[in-house]
Amino acid sequence: MATAVPAVSGPESFASSASYLERLLLLTRRRKLPKPIHAHALRLGLAHNSHLLCLLLASYFDVGQSSHALLLFRAAHQSDNIFLWNTVIRGLVSAQQMEDAVRSFTLMRLEGPSPDNFTVPLVLKACARLLHAGLGMQIHAHILKAALEEDVFVKTSLISFYGRCGFLDYAERLFEEMPVRNVVSWTSIISVYLTDGRLEEAINMFRRLLSAGLAPDSFTLVRIVTACSQLGDSKTGEWIHRFVEDHGLNRNLFVATSLVNMYAKFGSMNKAQVVFDEMVEKDVVCWSAMICGYSSNGLPREALDLFLKMQTANLVPDCYTMVGVLSACARLGALELGRQVSQLMDAKDFLMNPVLGTALIDMYTKCGSVTQAWSIFKWMVEKDLIVWNSMISGLAMTGYGKLSFGLFTQLEKMGIQPDENTFIGLLCSCSHTGLVDDGKRFFNSISSIYSLKPRVEHYGCMVDLFCRAGLLEAAYQLINEMPMEANAVVWGAMLGGCKLHRDTKMAEHVLKKLIYLEPENSGNYVLLSNIYSANGRWDNSAKLRLLMKEKGIQKTPGCSWVELKGIIHEFHVGDTSHPLAKEIYFKLDELDKKLKEKGFMPTTEVVLFDIEEEEKELSVGHHSEKLAIAFCLISTETEDTIRVVKNLRICNDCHAAIKLISDVTKREIVIRDNNRFHCFKDGFCSCNDYW
Repeated sequence: MATAVPAVSGPESFASSASYLERLLLLTRRRKLPKPIHAHALRLGLAHNSHLLCLLLASYFDVGQSSHALLLFRAAHQSDNIFLWNTVIRGLVSAQQMEDAVRSFTLMRLEGPSPDNFTVPLVLKACARLLHAGLGMQIHAHILKAALEEDVFVKTSLISFYGRCGFLDYAERLFEEMPVRNVVSWTSIISVYLTDGRLEEAINMFRRLLSAGLAPDSFTLVRIVTACSQLGDSKTGEWIHRFVEDHGLNRNLFVATSLVNMYAKFGSMNKAQVVFDEMVEKDVVCWSAMICGYSSNGLPREALDLFLKMQTANLVPDCYTMVGVLSACARLGALELGRQVSQLMDAKDFLMNPVLGTALIDMYTKCGSVTQAWSIFKWMVEKDLIVWNSMISGLAMTGYGKLSFGLFTQLEKMGIQPDENTFIGLLCSCSHTGLVDDGKRFFNSISSIYSLKPRVEHYGCMVDLFCRAGLLEAAYQLINEMPMEANAVVWGAMLGGCKLHRDTKMAEHVLKKLIYLEPENSGNYVLLSNIYSANGRWDNSAKLRLLMKEKGIQKTPGCSWVELKGIIHEFHVGDTSHPLAKEIYFKLDELDKKLKEKGFMPTTEVVLFDIEEEEKELSVGHHSEKLAIAFCLISTETEDTIRVVKNLRICNDCHAAIKLISDVTKREIVIRDNNRFHCFKDGFCSCNDYW
């Protein structure tokens, strides 16, 4: 439908037409309609009306047609019009065309008027983004010559520019010299500290802002909440949350979302949920923050439940939602659900986006489907180092150590420099496959060939490798030679080796270190208690249990998950809550008889309590992973692979029993515990031994 335009018959009508077109442009901006109105302006001879030109330029930039805007600007031949120059530079900066903005500014200096207090902040923003320190300093000189330094917005732009380019001293000096500071100025210096990693100073500056009697806006609060998150300062974070509530700012979507993120990083998902529930308006970003928070805090089922609610709210998931959901599926081994979720986005998104691709590869490998993970990796268009590392680690955890080495060779041939995470994957491969010499070679190459500094994680992998190979003395010597303090992961690997090789003396020494590092971790006590039990030292085991009771430390209950038709089923040791509990236990009894016919005897040494042998056999027979397997045997087809995820390390008894179960049932069984993958088929396991 044609747009009706007033007829032009005189100066008054001429002005009326210009005014009409201006109003029309304001109404239709962002609707991709500047061209028809531009055509009307040309037909009516209004193409040189300055105000109308500014609106047309802004409209072209709004709809993403920068090239048309620049053509219009050049055709106008109004190089002395500062309003047009400022509109062009603002449009280019908004369109993230920083190089073009700087070029336009340079041309303005040569052909146009002197830049004013509106031009300067725009160009300084472009210089900051490009880290163009030289030009920014030249602009600073122009500011001084043109006496613009007293303008609060100009000064604030200088602070941001110097902070972004690494001249923090200049930024601080400019801020302290400002006679008048507004909230934007304070937010600017806080952002500078935040970018430089000076988080405590950012928080102190926020306190100064409040002392100055100024009310922070949403941008200030988001940045200061981010500082608390990165610093791990829960006390200050909660104080800011109270401030937000007291001043009625908790209704602001961006502030509330930043609080959700903060509590998620603190691991306080209950508080994050309270903030989320109180939000009047929720967008996909805040839903994603909650989903990723649950997933990263070891609450995958809650993450998936929330995702289902998000779908009910008819919100389309974004990249970050998908990462959180796929991570939750990976933790639960929910392969089918992960496949269904991935189909909510176009396959090209995963192949073009390294973040999404990495999440999908991680999900497939942790669910034991290496073939599908490899297929995604192979077809990915954009492969950054994180994608390569994900595939190397995936091959490592699923027992394909040699393939991970081959992939590392490809990485080198591609000319991609490996990082510290690459070597964690390679060393895990060596550890799981018992390749001590290869592990030593990779470890030494970190510093000697690639000029990287080994981290505590690399030492932890080497300790684990030595312990699995029975080289306890070498492992202990390496810990003592570490250039940094060994953490709980390193000593935990050492303790695991002590259990494997029944070195109770060394285990007691290691446990003292672990209790000091993590006194509330029940696993340390349980592992030593099992070592005592395995050696018949029941009195020592009982004393340790008494110590746990006195400290209020409870053993982490074993839990296993299986997925069936997109639904997660959870099992605990001796669990009778499942609707099919009767059938599950009947199947277990049936399996028990078949295993005993083959000469299997339960390895009761793993039971923590000094009880009769018959009771011990019942305890180990009802471990959560066996319940999960029995459920799958009665609920799935014979050709289906059984996939189980367990939160703790699978015990010797279950490992030996499941090998036989895979033989008598002719089923392939894949179990991922908190240590590694175990793939059982025809009475064998893919790992060299249990550990």
